[in-house]
Amino acid sequence: MNRCPITYEECGKKKYSKKGLKLLSPSLLELKDFPYSAKEQIDEAIARAEKMSIQGIQPKLSVRLNVREQTFEMVDAGGNYIIKPQHERYINLPQNEDLTMKLAKTAGIEVPLHGMVYSKDRSLSYFVKRFDRLSKNRKVAQEDFAQLAGMSRQTKYNYSMEKLAGIIESRCTFPAIEKIKLFKLVLFNYLVGNEDMHLKNYSLISVEGKIQLSPAYDLINTTIAIKGASEEIALTLAGKKKNIGKKDLFEYFARQRLELNDISINGVVNDLRAGMEKWREIIKSSFLSSGQKEQYLSLCRKRSLFLLNFST
Repeated sequence: MNRCPITYEECGKKKYSKKGLKLLSPSLLELKDFPYSAKEQIDEAIARAEKMSIQGIQPKLSVRLNVREQTFEMVDAGGNYIIKPQHERYINLPQNEDLTMKLAKTAGIEVPLHGMVYSKDRSLSYFVKRFDRLSKNRKVAQEDFAQLAGMSRQTKYNYSMEKLAGIIESRCTFPAIEKIKLFKLVLFNYLVGNEDMHLKNYSLISVEGKIQLSPAYDLINTTIAIKGASEEIALTLAGKKKNIGKKDLFEYFARQRLELNDISINGVVNDLRAGMEKWREIIKSSFLSSGQKEQYLSLCRKRSLFLLNFST
């Protein structure tokens, strides 16, 4: 019995479930393998890097969905999806990112449409729909926090969560709402071991005249993906990046710096707990290896007990 790499539901002998295909397009009945192997995707990403400004350890490709041909096709411009192939050094990054994004959605964190697609060598590549593209290739105004802070890719870690909150206060149309969203995202990333939320991984977008946080993206459990990581957070909080405690997150960051009241804080905690009730089942249904599933579950269990007195 196959499992759909878009929805994780069983799909018999087919590669994708009907529900998964419908998420991509109501008229999509099948999806062909992405016509590049993992190695070919990496080679293409390197060749197109200057055109696409590809950075970081994960190669990325710009693609668009051709419904008529039932396939993703690579493009230099006008792509409305991003594809990330398997990495040569770090195993199961597409499976890890897809799973982490699904866990975020259960907690009420807005994420773009995402999933995985089979490539011609049977490897899985991660795809995510671009939230900065509208129909007919129109763009949504977007700035990441490195741009807003006047920082570069080289200095994207040289910042603090306190300053991040200050940008939201000064730039967002309704900062009180966005501060709650930021707090939830920070707690979520701590719970799933995402130690790489630097300035480029936060963005503001303009939606119907309102400036707000973009949907979450680039969420991944770096603790199990990259061995030997010693930090718990990418940007300093209370002057540190490790040994983050409850007081740092709740008393200092939430109450003092974000100025959230008990109702807002409890709402975030309740949303996370409600989502976490489903995490074990989702992790077990994911496409990670058995060993990584256990590592993922163990980390979530340990951190949820420490932070929320809640067991996944």
